[in-house]
Amino acid sequence: MVNIGDKQIKLQVWDTAGQESFRSITRSYYRGAAGALLVYDVTRRDTFNHLASWLQDARQHASPNMVITLVGNKCDLDARREVKQEEAEAFARENNLLFLETSAKTGVNVEQAFATTARAIYERLQLGLLDINNDANGIKLGPQQLSTRQSGSYGPVGSDSGGNLRRRCC
Repeated sequence: MVNIGDKQIKLQVWDTAGQESFRSITRSYYRGAAGALLVYDVTRRDTFNHLASWLQDARQHASPNMVITLVGNKCDLDARREVKQEEAEAFARENNLLFLETSAKTGVNVEQAFATTARAIYERLQLGLLDINNDANGIKLGPQQLSTRQSGSYGPVGSDSGGNLRRRCC
Protein backbone atom coordinates (compact mmCIF):
# COMPACT_ATOMS: atom_id res chain seq x y z
CA MET A 1 0.00 0.00 0.00
CA VAL A 2 1.17 3.48 -0.88
CA ASN A 3 -0.41 6.59 0.60
CA ILE A 4 -0.94 9.54 -1.72
CA GLY A 5 -2.58 12.36 0.16
CA ASP A 6 -5.64 10.86 1.82
CA LYS A 7 -5.80 7.95 -0.67
CA GLN A 8 -4.44 4.47 -0.12
CA ILE A 9 -3.14 2.97 -3.34
CA LYS A 10 -2.71 -0.79 -3.54
CA LEU A 11 -0.07 -1.91 -5.99
CA GLN A 12 0.02 -5.30 -7.64
CA VAL A 13 3.62 -6.11 -8.52
CA TRP A 14 5.14 -8.81 -10.73
CA ASP A 15 8.89 -9.39 -10.77
CA THR A 16 9.79 -10.81 -14.17
CA ALA A 17 13.54 -10.96 -13.42
CA GLY A 18 14.46 -9.54 -16.83
CA GLN A 19 15.36 -12.94 -18.18
CA GLU A 20 14.99 -13.55 -21.89
CA SER A 21 13.22 -16.86 -21.25
CA PHE A 22 10.36 -14.95 -19.57
CA ARG A 23 10.00 -12.27 -22.27
CA SER A 24 6.77 -13.67 -23.76
CA ILE A 25 5.20 -13.90 -20.30
CA THR A 26 6.39 -10.40 -19.47
CA ARG A 27 4.64 -9.04 -22.55
CA SER A 28 1.31 -10.28 -21.22
CA TYR A 29 1.93 -8.43 -17.94
CA TYR A 30 2.39 -5.13 -19.78
CA ARG A 31 -1.19 -5.34 -21.04
CA GLY A 32 -3.38 -3.87 -18.37
CA ALA A 33 -0.49 -2.33 -16.42
CA ALA A 34 -0.64 1.28 -15.27
CA GLY A 35 3.06 1.39 -14.45
CA ALA A 36 6.34 -0.43 -14.78
CA LEU A 37 9.71 -0.27 -13.09
CA LEU A 38 12.64 -1.10 -15.37
CA VAL A 39 15.43 -2.13 -13.02
CA TYR A 40 19.09 -2.49 -13.91
CA ASP A 41 22.17 -3.25 -11.81
CA VAL A 42 24.55 -0.26 -11.64
CA THR A 43 27.44 -2.73 -11.24
CA ARG A 44 26.61 -4.63 -14.46
CA ARG A 45 26.74 -2.67 -17.71
CA ASP A 46 24.98 -5.47 -19.63
CA THR A 47 21.78 -4.98 -17.61
CA PHE A 48 21.76 -1.30 -18.58
CA ASN A 49 22.49 -2.13 -22.22
CA HIS A 50 19.36 -4.32 -22.40
CA LEU A 51 17.05 -1.53 -21.18
CA ALA A 52 16.24 -0.20 -24.65
CA SER A 53 14.89 -3.59 -25.67
CA TRP A 54 12.78 -3.97 -22.52
CA LEU A 55 11.51 -0.42 -22.88
CA GLN A 56 10.52 -1.05 -26.49
CA ASP A 57 8.59 -4.16 -25.37
CA ALA A 58 6.82 -2.24 -22.63
CA ARG A 59 5.81 0.57 -24.95
CA GLN A 60 4.70 -1.82 -27.67
CA HIS A 61 2.46 -3.92 -25.42
CA ALA A 62 1.15 -1.41 -22.88
CA SER A 63 -1.06 1.64 -22.74
CA PRO A 64 0.68 4.73 -24.14
CA ASN A 65 -0.04 6.43 -20.81
CA MET A 66 1.72 3.79 -18.71
CA VAL A 67 4.14 5.32 -16.20
CA ILE A 68 7.63 3.87 -16.49
CA THR A 69 10.29 4.37 -13.84
CA LEU A 70 13.93 3.56 -14.49
CA VAL A 71 15.57 2.17 -11.35
CA GLY A 72 19.31 1.71 -10.91
CA ASN A 73 19.79 -0.83 -8.13
CA LYS A 74 22.87 -1.47 -5.95
CA CYS A 75 23.75 2.22 -5.56
CA ASP A 76 25.49 1.21 -2.32
CA LEU A 77 28.25 -0.47 -4.38
CA ASP A 78 29.72 2.72 -5.80
CA ALA A 79 33.25 1.28 -6.03
CA ARG A 80 31.95 -1.43 -8.41
CA ARG A 81 29.74 0.91 -10.44
CA GLU A 82 29.81 0.39 -14.22
CA VAL A 83 26.89 2.70 -15.08
CA LYS A 84 27.20 6.34 -14.07
CA GLN A 85 24.13 7.98 -12.60
CA GLU A 86 24.39 10.78 -15.18
CA GLU A 87 24.24 8.26 -18.02
CA ALA A 88 21.09 6.68 -16.60
CA GLU A 89 19.54 10.11 -16.01
CA ALA A 90 20.18 10.98 -19.66
CA PHE A 91 18.57 7.71 -20.81
CA ALA A 92 15.55 8.41 -18.61
CA ARG A 93 15.25 11.98 -19.88
CA GLU A 94 15.55 10.91 -23.55
CA ASN A 95 12.84 8.28 -23.06
CA ASN A 96 10.51 10.28 -20.81
CA LEU A 97 11.03 7.99 -17.82
CA LEU A 98 11.08 8.71 -14.13
CA PHE A 99 14.44 7.83 -12.57
CA LEU A 100 16.02 7.03 -9.24
CA GLU A 101 18.68 4.80 -7.79
CA THR A 102 18.07 2.28 -5.03
CA SER A 103 19.81 -0.21 -2.81
CA ALA A 104 17.86 -3.33 -1.99
CA LYS A 105 20.61 -4.14 0.53
CA THR A 106 20.33 -0.93 2.55
CA GLY A 107 16.73 -0.08 1.62
CA VAL A 108 17.65 3.31 0.15
CA ASN A 109 14.84 4.57 -2.12
CA VAL A 110 13.18 1.14 -2.48
CA GLU A 111 9.82 2.30 -1.17
CA GLN A 112 10.33 5.61 -2.95
CA ALA A 113 10.56 3.82 -6.31
CA PHE A 114 7.07 2.39 -5.85
CA ALA A 115 5.66 5.56 -4.28
CA THR A 116 7.01 7.75 -7.09
CA THR A 117 5.50 5.47 -9.72
CA ALA A 118 2.15 5.29 -7.90
CA ARG A 119 2.07 9.07 -7.49
CA ALA A 120 2.69 9.58 -11.22
CA ILE A 121 -0.08 7.08 -12.05
CA TYR A 122 -2.44 8.91 -9.70
CA GLU A 123 -1.53 12.26 -11.30
CA ARG A 124 -2.27 10.87 -14.77
CA LEU A 125 -5.58 9.59 -13.47
CA GLN A 126 -6.41 13.05 -12.07
CA LEU A 127 -5.50 14.65 -15.41
CA GLY A 128 -7.80 12.25 -17.26
CA LEU A 129 -4.94 10.54 -19.11
CA LEU A 130 -5.89 7.20 -17.58
CA ASP A 131 -9.49 6.02 -17.55
CA ILE A 132 -10.54 3.87 -14.58
CA ASN A 133 -13.33 2.41 -16.70
CA ASN A 134 -10.82 0.99 -19.20
CA ASP A 135 -9.25 -2.24 -17.94
CA ALA A 136 -6.36 -1.75 -20.36
CA ASN A 137 -5.11 1.05 -18.09
CA GLY A 138 -4.62 -1.34 -15.18
CA ILE A 139 -6.55 0.67 -12.60
CA LYS A 140 -9.36 -0.65 -10.47
CA LEU A 141 -11.26 1.11 -7.73
CA GLY A 142 -11.31 -0.55 -4.34
CA PRO A 143 -14.52 -1.18 -2.39
CA GLN A 144 -14.30 2.12 -0.48
CA GLN A 145 -13.98 4.17 -3.66
CA LEU A 146 -16.77 2.27 -5.41
CA SER A 147 -19.27 3.03 -2.67
CA THR A 148 -18.39 6.72 -2.43
CA ARG A 149 -17.80 7.44 -6.10
CA GLN A 150 -19.90 10.36 -7.36
CA SER A 151 -20.17 9.37 -11.00
CA GLY A 152 -19.72 6.22 -12.92
CA SER A 153 -21.00 3.85 -15.50
CA TYR A 154 -23.80 1.65 -14.35
CA GLY A 155 -25.42 -1.11 -16.31
CA PRO A 156 -28.18 -3.65 -15.87
CA VAL A 157 -27.32 -7.13 -14.69
CA GLY A 158 -30.77 -8.68 -14.36
CA SER A 159 -33.94 -8.33 -12.35
CA ASP A 160 -34.86 -9.23 -8.81
CA SER A 161 -37.80 -11.42 -7.83
CA GLY A 162 -40.16 -8.42 -8.06
CA GLY A 163 -39.20 -7.71 -11.66
CA ASN A 164 -37.23 -4.59 -10.67
CA LEU A 165 -34.02 -3.99 -12.55
CA ARG A 166 -30.86 -4.54 -10.49
CA ARG A 167 -27.89 -2.39 -11.34
CA ARG A 168 -24.20 -2.69 -10.65
CA CYS A 169 -21.20 -0.52 -11.08
CA CYS A 170 -19.10 -1.40 -14.15
